[in-house]
Amino acid sequence: MYRLLIVDDEEDIRNGLARFFPWNEIGFEVVGSLENGAQALERVQDGGVDVVLCDIRMPVVSGIDLARAIFDAKLNVPIVFLSAYRDFAYARKAIQYGVRGYIVKPTSYDDIRSVFCALKREMDGSAPPGDGPDSGTDTVLAAIKGYVERDCARASLKGAARVAHLNPQYLSRLFKERTGEHFHDFLSRTRMERAARLLQDVGYLTYEVSELVGYSNPKNFSRTFKKHFGVSPRDYKHHP
Repeated sequence: MYRLLIVDDEEDIRNGLARFFPWNEIGFEVVGSLENGAQALERVQDGGVDVVLCDIRMPVVSGIDLARAIFDAKLNVPIVFLSAYRDFAYARKAIQYGVRGYIVKPTSYDDIRSVFCALKREMDGSAPPGDGPDSGTDTVLAAIKGYVERDCARASLKGAARVAHLNPQYLSRLFKERTGEHFHDFLSRTRMERAARLLQDVGYLTYEVSELVGYSNPKNFSRTFKKHFGVSPRDYKHHP
């Protein structure tokens, strides 16, 4: 079990999270609940805490300040932010300090479970966190790319935002800023590359490939494919 510290200045919220969410089912044990970042930082420095779930706006020491202090001290204790505010500035700072998740209040069971299951996989070693200030961003981008590559036919910006637990508009700007490519261009390229591989299989007809990569209209698929490769899907199939 990973030891979880919950920090929120609203007593009802921190007590509710501590008592009523089935943390043990996903590999976590609540070892304390505190009301501000100053108390939390002291507790983390004393040891015995593996993960912190904290509000952003708190008295004395805010969640952002707590994340920065933990990051600067290289304490290697991941943080998940909890906030009633969908604010790009908060999300940007969260990524800057390697925060692993961003859950918006009012919380839902599915949101909490999704974020913490992903965090547990990371902590178990399937996706070890990096050491630099961009490690949180790298984790987010890797998750987005994996999501698109797994199911490019149904992938979307909104779906990627749900995976990353970020606002779609912010995610779009972040993706372009860090990769140099718009999300929709990345999605289109991934679909076309998948289509090219499928067209090499003689068992698939062009309209079937169109559907398999997310285009319900074969004409739109053909137009996009030709723009990407310079030839029509039919010509590519016969002369790849």
